[in-house]
Amino acid sequence: MSEKLKIKLTIADRVYPLTIDPAQEEGLRKAAKNIEQLAKKFEQSYAVRDKQDVLAMCALQFASKIEQRGIDQSEGSQEAMQRLLALDQLIAEKLGNK
Repeated sequence: MSEKLKIKLTIADRVYPLTIDPAQEEGLRKAAKNIEQLAKKFEQSYAVRDKQDVLAMCALQFASKIEQRGIDQSEGSQEAMQRLLALDQLIAEKLGNK
């Protein structure tokens, strides 16, 4: 069992102490940095000062990216499946003709 690591992340001017697996550290730090950058962008672009509103906008932005990736992958999988079925049918036809 690996040792847990204690870190502190700052998001929206609040410090969050976390106990994590060492393998999670890089991802969590990058995520916190991305949230901070996006929050600053929203505050500057839309003159939003309420941290809760800014964080809600960040959450929506990140969640929508994840959902869109899932939709894109699903569409790609369906297209690949259709191509495989067409190839399977073509092979079956060619093998049946011999």
